[in-house]
Amino acid sequence: MSLLQNGGAAPAAAADAVIDTTTQTFMKDVIEESRRQPVLVDFWAPWCGPCKQLTPVLEKVVRAAKGKVKLAKMDIDKHPEIPGQMGIQSIPAVIAFVNGQPADGFMGALPEGQVTAFLERLLKDRIGGEEKDLLKSADDALAAKDFTGAAERYAQALAADNTNVAALAGLARSYLGTGAIDQATIDLAEQAKSVGPVDDLQAKVAADPADHQARYDLAVALNANGQREAAADHLIEIVKRDRKWNEDAARKQLVQLFEAWGPADEATVSGRRRLSSILFS
Repeated sequence: MSLLQNGGAAPAAAADAVIDTTTQTFMKDVIEESRRQPVLVDFWAPWCGPCKQLTPVLEKVVRAAKGKVKLAKMDIDKHPEIPGQMGIQSIPAVIAFVNGQPADGFMGALPEGQVTAFLERLLKDRIGGEEKDLLKSADDALAAKDFTGAAERYAQALAADNTNVAALAGLARSYLGTGAIDQATIDLAEQAKSVGPVDDLQAKVAADPADHQARYDLAVALNANGQREAAADHLIEIVKRDRKWNEDAARKQLVQLFEAWGPADEATVSGRRRLSSILFS
């Protein structure tokens, strides 16, 4: 799925995504707004033929982004000061502003596919920057021994990219700082005492694959025997079959396993990815 199609909270309604800007409103419309989301500035003029080709394409692509970006159109005949200061000598010219500064741009009437690719790249780079800021904030919290705050930030980074090694390592250090890994391990060991032998549980599941309690108990027993991936397999199978079984017990147990195993463990990485694919498919 492309970044332009991806859902989520939009910072502005698509209907407000295209505006006309002036020399007087440029600071508010472009500089200040670009601190919240990227703003494309379309420098054009009524006499410019290529501008008439490009502007409808820009409007279409920006509206398709559903609030992730704005388009501010500036008629250089009526408002020559800003393009003059920026050295704009040929139109159409499109300049992308991010965080109050020009970040990228192009000249000429590009076809829709190239305009879409330009905007995709701009949004991808912006998201990458946000992830870096989030990781830095998490690292700072960890250095200050705010283990809970650091864990929350690393978890946010992993939600965006569950293969982020820096976030995985940071989350592990955060859990060690809070003692969460040790406590989760103790809790699982206590659970394993009451579920019965693995062979008996496997026989129950083979006899009735819909026996979620037997499958759940089998996962606990397998984990106690060090068979992490097999344990995750059975819990994920319950989530596939009946997400709400026993008040979401299978998913909650998976989360506890991930905490006990640590975020960098292969079974955790694989399990998180598979669980996410089920929950958000």
